Amino acid sequence: MGKLRHPPHGDLREGALLHVEGLALRGGETCHLGSPHSWILASPLSLQCRMECKDVSAETLYDVLHDLEYRKKWDANVIETFDIGKLTVNADVGYYSWKCPKPLKNRDVITLRSWLPMGNDFIIMNYSVKHPVSTGVLSGQGKTGHIIIRGGAKNCTLTYLAQVDPKGSLPKWVVNKSSQFLAPKAMKKMYKACVKYPDWKQKHSPHFKPWLYPEQNTLASVALSELAIQHADSLENIDESSLSETKDDRGEGSDEDSVN
Repeated sequence: MGKLRHPPHGDLREGALLHVEGLALRGGETCHLGSPHSWILASPLSLQCRMECKDVSAETLYDVLHDLEYRKKWDANVIETFDIGKLTVNADVGYYSWKCPKPLKNRDVITLRSWLPMGNDFIIMNYSVKHPVSTGVLSGQGKTGHIIIRGGAKNCTLTYLAQVDPKGSLPKWVVNKSSQFLAPKAMKKMYKACVKYPDWKQKHSPHFKPWLYPEQNTLASVALSELAIQHADSLENIDESSLSETKDDRGEGSDEDSVN
């Protein structure tokens, strides 16, 4: 069982910035979007995206990434998500399960999330961990990061990085579809959600933002001793490599969201 420690602020900042600087040095498959602008570098276990968000402030994007109630409104891939407990004023443990392209099994993960404002910019990092919460879905393993760089009062850039082991042998079409279609579409949906967030938040507990105001956080405390690093080799491994893409999942589908 791996020993877990909460990363110091310096580790969060240095690690995130090194990842951002390293993006330009890596090769791979590239996909460009019209609006918002983004590109994808993909390999079977890693995903790197960058999106320029016009008419969206860094603060709004930061809030959207934190707000679980709002995520349930705009993220159609969510099956269930909730907070489990808090570690510190800027770290918590949460559960997230999501839909996979049919006919694959859905996945879920329990994550230790740390966040840090850096002057005008923001970092959110997630690490998969073991916790006594029962999931009942095929668990994945990995780490992700969001780095928000302010460009001005009403624009910013989001860099998203992920190293994920979804567990199991996946067919090639899943890897291709994730990098060429699903990831860009998810970024575009997030951008649309950011544009609508200020109006939505005004109608839904506008002053409740525990990620900014720790005194609002009523979660029970979780001790680090209750958690352990989630190693990929300790998870169920299934072979889905022979599965074919279903007809319902071949089309792009609607980009419309249900935020209201």
